[in-house]
Amino acid sequence: MTKRIMPLIDAANIACGGHAGDPSTMRRCIDLARRHKTEIGAHVSYPDKQGFGRRAMDIRGQELIDLVQYQIGALDGIARANSTRVTYVKPHGALYHAVLADPSLLNDIMRAVASWHSDLELVVLATPRDRKTVQLAVEHGLTLRYEAFADRGYTSRGLLLGRDKPGALLSPDAAALQAVAISQNKLRTPRGKRIPVDADTLCVHSDTPGAVKMIRGIRQALDNL
Repeated sequence: MTKRIMPLIDAANIACGGHAGDPSTMRRCIDLARRHKTEIGAHVSYPDKQGFGRRAMDIRGQELIDLVQYQIGALDGIARANSTRVTYVKPHGALYHAVLADPSLLNDIMRAVASWHSDLELVVLATPRDRKTVQLAVEHGLTLRYEAFADRGYTSRGLLLGRDKPGALLSPDAAALQAVAISQNKLRTPRGKRIPVDADTLCVHSDTPGAVKMIRGIRQALDNL
């Protein structure tokens, strides 16, 4: 699957030991990314391989900072040994959603990322700009990269629908339409409410059914604009 996806994407979120991944898997993904000139991001998470990082855990403060830096370090070390580097960090699964709900966790993540190296970026959900998030990033000297999801349904608040909710996972055709809507800042909920989303990057999960077909369709739809 990774070999089929890597040529189609501009940036790869690579699991680095928390929810998935081991040294050899990381090296193989990095090698593929280098070959296809794909940007490398550390996909950090709670230590939850059994639940694929989608189970909430009560980890915060220095413990969370240590956990995030441990994962960044693992991927960045292998990347540097292969003449490349990690350029951004994206929390995964339950950690991603916990950061959205808890400013103290967001602060912990920002501390972990900002202290790694000065130009490492942090990926956050593109919602109507949260002034507190922006101000916190400024305080940490951190650049944010805003993302939207082509393959996931949205709530009226601009958050992702839970995976157990109807409409949470989109088909390849629906994802292509949503990608176009996001690119034109015309994203809407199924009920027609417009969600202001100004995104720098689009996400597609590699474990979404039909992911390869979906990514190809999205690229074609965006190229045809």
